Amino acid sequence: MSFTRITAAEAAAMINNGDNIGLSGFTPAGTAKAVTTELAKKAHAEHEAGRPFQIGIFTGASTGQSADGVLSNENAIKYRAPYTTNPDFRKHVNAGEIAYNDIHLGMMAQDLRYGFLGDVDYAIIEVCAIEDDGRVYLTAAGGISPTIARLAKKGIILELNAFHSPNSKGIHDVYEPLDPPCRKPIPIEHVTDRIGTPYLQIDPKKVIGVVECNLPDEARSFKDADPITDKIGENVANFLMNEKKRGIIPPSFLPFQSGVGTTANAILFALGSNPEMPQMEIYTEVLQNAIVDLMFQEKVKCASTCSLTVTNDKLLSIYDNIDFFKDRLVLRQSEISNNAEVIRRLGLIAINTAIEVDLYGHANSTQICGTKMMNGIGGSGDFERNAFLSIFTCPSVAKGGMISSIVPFCSHIDHTEHDVNVIVTEQGVADLRGKCPTERAKAIIENCAHPDYKQLLWDYLKIADKGQSCHKLSAALAMHDTFLREGDMHKTDWGSYIK
Repeated sequence: MSFTRITAAEAAAMINNGDNIGLSGFTPAGTAKAVTTELAKKAHAEHEAGRPFQIGIFTGASTGQSADGVLSNENAIKYRAPYTTNPDFRKHVNAGEIAYNDIHLGMMAQDLRYGFLGDVDYAIIEVCAIEDDGRVYLTAAGGISPTIARLAKKGIILELNAFHSPNSKGIHDVYEPLDPPCRKPIPIEHVTDRIGTPYLQIDPKKVIGVVECNLPDEARSFKDADPITDKIGENVANFLMNEKKRGIIPPSFLPFQSGVGTTANAILFALGSNPEMPQMEIYTEVLQNAIVDLMFQEKVKCASTCSLTVTNDKLLSIYDNIDFFKDRLVLRQSEISNNAEVIRRLGLIAINTAIEVDLYGHANSTQICGTKMMNGIGGSGDFERNAFLSIFTCPSVAKGGMISSIVPFCSHIDHTEHDVNVIVTEQGVADLRGKCPTERAKAIIENCAHPDYKQLLWDYLKIADKGQSCHKLSAALAMHDTFLREGDMHKTDWGSYIK
């Protein structure tokens, strides 16, 4: 059948106040862009006319300015899940204007299917090619597209985006698991195993229109590596090489998962530059520029990911060299890329970034001083909880040294001490495996804390009440409180907090 062509404005006109929309993509890669931009214009007009207009948004992960940004600025988002990185959205969430639900990315699709989050009214999915029988080919990410397409009650809107080359058809592996009690094992035993189809099969009758556009992904560029991130990368690489020598990691090594950002890129470059490192395999949720470069250099053998979270020039280089990548690269849905069963079976080495870690190994990856959302937990919990080896990295200080990233007690805990094996800063490595809380505290202060804060942290242990974990509850968040009042954690006076 031939699908009706409509404009983005016509598509937006179909969506009403109170509707829930599901978006394709995972990070700004592969996210629908044309219709959401028009939705923001509709919201502006409705509000100007004195009428309410807010919608719920379900995504695979973060989006870009043309979705989260413009919609939050027009007060058009009532509810949003899961992860996001958009600064405008963050501002409105922290002002209490949006109901934001931070969900593990690997759980998002199944939570929708289970009915935990409400109905999906419309699915808006970006594609690079469409066939009359309902086969559509996704662009730069897998996300939660199969689930939102199947659940959409009122219809599916396809954004046929000419920016994405149809030559990329075949790079995806589309697979949606059954739900309990009918779920079967996920049959992935190797990084590049394919278990689904290269296309998303949708019901042609549900397609209410195709919006043609030519819009690049709103790719985020990251800061260049600096001496701090380079040193963190070096510390991680040296630690892992030592684990290989000890026989903890097999000689052929294990697949890597790495979070997103400058530090993650620095770590991957350090690993790729180490002459003792075998060809790497990557099983992750986001594939960054560093991995693409390492694949071209044949230092990375193969990669499985949910998203090509790369700059647009790098994305086009993948499309231009698709024959090179077609047997080396697989794009999956987030509930497969982040699947606990698969992560444990493959034995991943998971490396993610924390905002702060405390003396006993808890990690905070989402909240500034316990109250202000930074981004969200993303997939770090999916990977760290189930990894063969769980590593968190962070610089030892922030804000020009006014903040210590090593604190007595995290102001918010996303990852408990039970899920954190190793902490790495530019100062060194704290291996927490097999250690009791007191031993963990000593290892973290000695190896990971900045020299300017070591004595302050040792002094905290002296005043802490003794127990399985030593704490003085009245002083546990004193460093955060001092920063909020004085702008400098160095000024913490434990005596003023002892009661």
